[in-house]
Amino acid sequence: MDRTETTYGPQAAAPATSVTSTSPAESEAEPTSTPRRSARWARLCLGGLLLATAWLYLWGLDVSGWANAYYSAAAQAGAENWTALFYGSSDAANSITVDKTPAALWLMALSVRLFGLNSWAVLLPQALCGVAAVAVLYATVRRWYGPAAGLIAGAVLAVTPVATLMFRFNNPDALLVLLLVGAAYATVRAIETAATRWLVLAGVLVGLGFLTKMLQAFLVVPVLAGVYLLAAPTGLGRRIRQTLLAGLAVVLSAGWWVAIVELVPASARPYVGGSQTNSVLELTLGYNGLGRITGREVGSVGQSGGGRFGDGTGLLRMFDDRVGGQIAWLLPAALILLVVGLLMAGRAPRTDRTRAGLLLWGGWLLVTGAIFSFMSGIFHEYYTVALAPAVGALVGIGVTLLWRVRAAPRGAVWRRLPYAATAVLAGTLAVTVGWSWLLLGRSPDWYPWLRTTILVGGIVAAALLVLSPRLPRSVGAAGVALGAAAALAGPVAYSVHASATAHNGGVPTAGPALAGDVGTRSGGAGDGPGAPGGGQPPGAGQLPQRPDRQPGTAADGRQQGGSGQPGGSGQPGGSGQPGGSGQLGQPVGDGGRGDGGLLGARVPSAQLRELLELDSDRYTWVAATVGANNAAGYQLATGDPVMPVGGFNGTDPSPTVAEFQRYVADGRIHWFIGGGGFRGANGGSSASSEIAAWVAQTFEARTVDGVTIYDLSNGGANA
Repeated sequence: MDRTETTYGPQAAAPATSVTSTSPAESEAEPTSTPRRSARWARLCLGGLLLATAWLYLWGLDVSGWANAYYSAAAQAGAENWTALFYGSSDAANSITVDKTPAALWLMALSVRLFGLNSWAVLLPQALCGVAAVAVLYATVRRWYGPAAGLIAGAVLAVTPVATLMFRFNNPDALLVLLLVGAAYATVRAIETAATRWLVLAGVLVGLGFLTKMLQAFLVVPVLAGVYLLAAPTGLGRRIRQTLLAGLAVVLSAGWWVAIVELVPASARPYVGGSQTNSVLELTLGYNGLGRITGREVGSVGQSGGGRFGDGTGLLRMFDDRVGGQIAWLLPAALILLVVGLLMAGRAPRTDRTRAGLLLWGGWLLVTGAIFSFMSGIFHEYYTVALAPAVGALVGIGVTLLWRVRAAPRGAVWRRLPYAATAVLAGTLAVTVGWSWLLLGRSPDWYPWLRTTILVGGIVAAALLVLSPRLPRSVGAAGVALGAAAALAGPVAYSVHASATAHNGGVPTAGPALAGDVGTRSGGAGDGPGAPGGGQPPGAGQLPQRPDRQPGTAADGRQQGGSGQPGGSGQPGGSGQPGGSGQLGQPVGDGGRGDGGLLGARVPSAQLRELLELDSDRYTWVAATVGANNAAGYQLATGDPVMPVGGFNGTDPSPTVAEFQRYVADGRIHWFIGGGGFRGANGGSSASSEIAAWVAQTFEARTVDGVTIYDLSNGGANA
């Protein structure tokens, strides 16, 4: 096959090969104004894509209120206290950090400092990260494959349902995706000219990804390094030295914060949440590291090797009922196009960019997807947002390569190759719409006409593609437009649903309720049955407080609280036993109806809020309660620090019983709020249960709107 150089963007030193060629006569015959028109067209389309993406991610952004109150409370703390900002503390008094590295919190806290404490300010950085990620992915794919490929890649990323969800939510994943796509862009630039500075930049961005979500950022490192070692246009020795230098950049950009936390005396900083030994290294390698792979996460409420947050492991996990609607709409197409693209690249030179790009994005998809599929520890559906850039890039690259072959002049390539390319495009489209039909069938009562329309439209478009060589050009163009609409209709529908639906708690999912779901597919896992994809319906007691809503009221104005509602009743630890824990992962005092305070914030009534705010200036913490989400709801409502005893799961040894008793004796904590207490499936500290038991035995209980509280202000002297 005849190969000629095809380069997009700035001219590169290394050759960029293509599976098509253009004769000199054809090149000379092309009007000189065509490149200008193409560039103008690309800029207009990119502008439209980014505007549409911004609308999708920013429209009605505050519909979810505080979204994940755990991180919203930490953002509030960071906006009030610079130490809390640096460490990522759950409260401004710096009792304990969140169980992640804090880079995403830095953006949220700075936004709150700039715009004030409200849900819009908390969620805005994630939405902007999403728009930026689409733009960077476009730029990355465009450099080697042209603007059409870049636009397709960006559009697929923008409307992937889990991406829409997470770019409107305040978990760390939004910033992580942006940083990793940026690292891929820097790697592409490095490969073009064997530029050390670009490869080092890729390492720095991966390191910042570690400061966002720890070891998950490193899943792409072998892929980025391997592709550079293969395809960079320089000698092997220099490639190895450059890769080692980039590895050093990863270590330095990720390790400086870890070194500071480890070297600062424990007494001079907050406790490292999620660890049992107050160590960020333990957190990195255990609870948030290898423990996620093996299921041995000490202090976790998930069951080792399976259970609620670790089930469904296996090769088809990304396609199953829980995960498929989040990420898998175009996943079959991406895999097909990856294989076909590599076959088309054939025995190309080592520096061939067609193959290098396919290996980069294909390796990203396969390595990350395999880890997600087989990890036995805690796994949540929203993790799959990390796959969305690779899916988008592979679809954009594959479709563009096949279209160029299809459109190649007869005789420029093997005589039958254009027809084979057309058949592959049509077959891939048929697989995509068939898979969309199956995915939509998992929610049979949700717009049932949509799945039929997609299937029929996709089949018609596939037929037009097959017949396009014999049809007028306008008919072929109509088939392409119809095929694109059919392929994207399913994820677009899910994404629009996700953008219009409130999502709360720690485990959000995109899309409508699945057939047979009973409170397992919601805005926050464990929130109970309710609006599809959005947690409980308004007024059910789990929706985090909206800034424009009267504190302590649900969406319909009813007071929240009471047994089984946020704040629960009974003794601390509930179940009739001080410090007891009831069933696995259940908040005590919620009637055994779900995770409640584990994954969803508890919102106080107006009366309880006024009581918590009484003489708040006299105390370091206006209250303490077991579990960080319990504390987050009260902290966001009052604006004052609330101590999360035991951290996120209530299984961290922070504070110890002796430390808590000393805080009480020193008059630093005003109230203790009952209704918390969890039992981890994988061990962890029992300090929170012991503290709850001591409070129940030492202080007199009182009930306010169904919530049991204890006044600790006298230090127990008069108990």
